[in-house]
Amino acid sequence: MRTAKPSDVQTRLATSTNPQRLLDAGAALVENRLDVAERLLRAHLKDDPFDVAAIRMMAELAGRIGRLGDAESLLRRAIELEPAFTAARANLALVLNRTGRHADALELLDTILAEEPDEIGHLNLKAAILGRLGRFDEAIATYRAVLARAPRQPRLLLSLGTMLKTIGKLDEAIPAYRAALDFQPSLGEAWWSLANLKTFRFTETDIATMRSVLADPALGPEDRVHLDFSLGKAMHDAKDHAAAFAHYRAGNSLRLESQPYHAAEVTTLVDRSIAVATPDLFAPGRGGETAGDPIFVLGMPRAGSTLVEQILSSHPQVEGTGELPDLPALARSAGQYPGLLTTLAREQRTDLGADYLRRAAIQRQTDRPRFIDKLPNNWQFVPFILATLPNATIIDIRRHPIGCCVANYRQHFARGQAFTYDLADLGHYYRDYVRLMAHIDTVAPSRVHRIFYEQLVDDTEAQVRALLAACNLPFDPACLSFYETERAVRTPSSEQVRQPIYRDALDEWRHYEPWIGDLVDALGPVTASYPAAPATFGTQS
Repeated sequence: MRTAKPSDVQTRLATSTNPQRLLDAGAALVENRLDVAERLLRAHLKDDPFDVAAIRMMAELAGRIGRLGDAESLLRRAIELEPAFTAARANLALVLNRTGRHADALELLDTILAEEPDEIGHLNLKAAILGRLGRFDEAIATYRAVLARAPRQPRLLLSLGTMLKTIGKLDEAIPAYRAALDFQPSLGEAWWSLANLKTFRFTETDIATMRSVLADPALGPEDRVHLDFSLGKAMHDAKDHAAAFAHYRAGNSLRLESQPYHAAEVTTLVDRSIAVATPDLFAPGRGGETAGDPIFVLGMPRAGSTLVEQILSSHPQVEGTGELPDLPALARSAGQYPGLLTTLAREQRTDLGADYLRRAAIQRQTDRPRFIDKLPNNWQFVPFILATLPNATIIDIRRHPIGCCVANYRQHFARGQAFTYDLADLGHYYRDYVRLMAHIDTVAPSRVHRIFYEQLVDDTEAQVRALLAACNLPFDPACLSFYETERAVRTPSSEQVRQPIYRDALDEWRHYEPWIGDLVDALGPVTASYPAAPATFGTQS
C-alpha cells in the first residue's frame, strides 16, 4: 500500500494516545515483521479504537497478507471517522484497483487528485488504473507528464515501458526499460520486463551486469527473483540449459518462500466440483442470464490462450478484453463455492450472470456484440459459467502436459499463479485441470470446445474455422492473419501473437528432461494419454 505523506503521518501521530507504539508498529511494517506490527496495532486499537492512523496501518497489514476485504473495511472505517484522511482514501483506491473495481478506484482517485493534483503517487496509481481500464493513451500521457516533472523515477519508467509494450510499441518500451536500469541497475523487474518480451535478446554486457547485481548479498529477494528468471531466459537463449534451469529453480524456490502453495486445496475444489456438477444441474430451464455475449478462453497459462484471443479478436464481431477478475470474485462472493451451485434459485442464477456482464462491461471499449474473457484459471469455475451464463461459449485451449508445465516453470508471474513455483505442484495442478474438464465433458457434452495447441500450429486454418463455428461466428480471413491485428495485449505472450504461428517452442521442454522428474511423476497418466484424458487418474501422490 502507498505510504502516507510525512505531514499526514505527523498530523495523525500528534493526535494519537500512544505515538511511540504507532511508530514502533510502523517500523515493524517497514521491516516486514508483520506479527510484531499486528500485536502492537491490536493492543493500540484496544486502548483507542478510534485512532484512524492505527486503523489505516492495520489495513495496510491486512493488504500485505492478502486480506483485501478486511483492508477495505478498515479503510472505510478510517474515512468514516476522518473524511479528510487523504492517505486512507488513496489506500482505498489502491485496494479497489487490486480487487478489480477499477472504475470505482478511478472515481475516488479523481477526487483525491482534485485536492492534491501534483502528488506523484496519486498520478502513478491513476495511470495504472487507466491501463487496467484499457485507456492506454491516457495512461501513457499521465506517465509522461509525471516523468517530465520528475525524470529520475525508475519505477515510473518501468510502468511506462510496460504500458508501451502492451500496445505493441517496443521501439519505445525498450528505451524506457533501459532508462530505468540506468538509474537503478538492481531493479530486477526492469530486467525481467526485457526478458519477458520473448523476442528480446540480452547482450554479453547485460548478462555480466545482471550477474554482478545478483552476486550482491544485500540484494532484496524481490529483485533477486526477477534477476534469476532473467538470467534463466538469457542462458536458455544461449543454449546453456543446465545454467538456465539452475536460475529458474533458484527463482521459483525463492518465490515459493513468500507465496506458499497448497496443492490439496485445488484437488479438494475439483473433488467437490465433480460431486455437485451433475447433468441435472445444467439442465435447460434452470435459470441463468441468457445472453451469449461472453466467450471464455480458459485452461493452463502458457497453453495458447492469448493466441486464441488474438485470433478471435481479429473477427469484426469480437472484442478482446483480456483476463478479467470478475468471474472468480462472483463465484466466491456468492457463497461457499462450489456447493452453492446446488442451492441457487433460478432468479439467483440469472442475477449472478447479469452481474458478471455488468462488471465485464467496464472493460468493453467497442460496440462489438461478443467479448472474450481469457483468464486461464477460469477452468475452476466452468460449473459456475454453465449455471449462470448457459449460452456463453467456453473454449478450452490445451497444450502438451510437460511442455505446458515447463513453460510455466520458466515464466515469472507477478501474482496469482503460485502453483507454478514447484514442478510437482505444477503437475498436480495440470492433472486436476484435466480431471475436472473430463467430468464436464461427461455431464455437459459438447458445451466446451477444445483446441489442442499442437493441432492449431499444424493445421491453423482448419482449427480456426472450427473455433469460429463453435462460437457461432462466420468465417473471416482476418482471423488467419491475426498477427496483423493491432490491439493491446497484457500477457507474457504479447509479442509472440504479433507474428505468425511457429513451431519452435513445441519441444523446448526436452532440453530440461534431466531435471523434471518430479513433474513427470506428478502428471501421472495424463502425459501418456494426451491429447485424450486418461480413463482413470489414479491417486495424487
